[in-house]
Amino acid sequence: MAIDIHWIRDNDSLGQFCAEWQQLPFVALDTEFMRVDTFYPIAGLLQIGDGKCAYLIDPLTIDNWQPLAALLENPAVLKVLHACSEDLEVLLRLTRSLPAPLFDTQLAAAYLNLGFSMGYSRLVQDVLGIDLPKGETRSDWLQRPLSETQISYAAEDAVHLAEVFVQLRPKLSDEKYAWVLEDGAELVANLRREVDPREVYREAKLAWKLSRAQLAVLRELCAWREHEARARDLPRNRIIREHSLWPLARTQPDNLGALAKIEDMHPRTVRQDGQFLLDLIQRAASLPPEQWPPAVAEPLPIEASALVKRLRAVGQAEAERLEIAPELMLRKKTLEALIKSGFPEGPYQLPDSLRGWRRELMGQVLLDSLATAGEQP
Repeated sequence: MAIDIHWIRDNDSLGQFCAEWQQLPFVALDTEFMRVDTFYPIAGLLQIGDGKCAYLIDPLTIDNWQPLAALLENPAVLKVLHACSEDLEVLLRLTRSLPAPLFDTQLAAAYLNLGFSMGYSRLVQDVLGIDLPKGETRSDWLQRPLSETQISYAAEDAVHLAEVFVQLRPKLSDEKYAWVLEDGAELVANLRREVDPREVYREAKLAWKLSRAQLAVLRELCAWREHEARARDLPRNRIIREHSLWPLARTQPDNLGALAKIEDMHPRTVRQDGQFLLDLIQRAASLPPEQWPPAVAEPLPIEASALVKRLRAVGQAEAERLEIAPELMLRKKTLEALIKSGFPEGPYQLPDSLRGWRRELMGQVLLDSLATAGEQP
């Protein structure tokens, strides 16, 4: 069946269609973008599905995104996306807004126990019995004109996403539907949270092996890398490669020759930013002890793995009871944060990352399980 496609290539048309979409109960939304040599994604196409037609919005010819921002923020219109973390970045970059409420069909599939982290093509096949072409996923969405296969691919995405939602929504209980929206709101909240560049060092590989004095250097290196990646619109590894950060902080080279010998150090980095990096390292290394960051906690010891397994079993049992994908229940980072709060003797505290329905349903059970762990023979 041929898809009814409407192109939107100017500000006035976008405003008119957004006014119509404001009256709908939901819209399906997808984006195509390029992100090869940039920090930020570059929008190549936006697709809207209303359950009947596909609307293709050309971001290369539109510069007033306020009508779409208003649609995204309208609480009366549900926004349906699939595996949407990068789509959210595209929308935030273009419109300075994010969708609310947000219904992610990948999450919905997991709540219905169809599968965890399902790709879009597989979900469409499972729910609608349609085989989607896969050839255009990595094509150039900034070229103009777009090819006929690109246009068809993009239009099918928008139309079928709406159809998938129509099929999945009635199968979700009110409780599970609320959880899908809760997780969608969490995705949006995470993107809205500004990461302090001076805290990025805490996530660096092997940071726990460094002294506090060395961490002061790592902190400044990571903060500068984050600032520069955004300012230059380049991937972080184009500023300094990930594997160079730790040896830089540990050995603290004081000349360009030593800098060039650092593991995985790109010659371009030495050429462009070498002297600046040497000065930055020298300044950070001379900070007084009261300005050093706190030590980074060591990873959990091997003997804690039994506790992780024990807590995972709590999530597994709850997932079976609720008939949802077990991977939805408890993230490894959350479990590790819980164990670190009191290992090895306790008492333990629930981490902030355990929120919402997961905290309500499993919080006390997890604490009780840890409290009785030492009593097992």
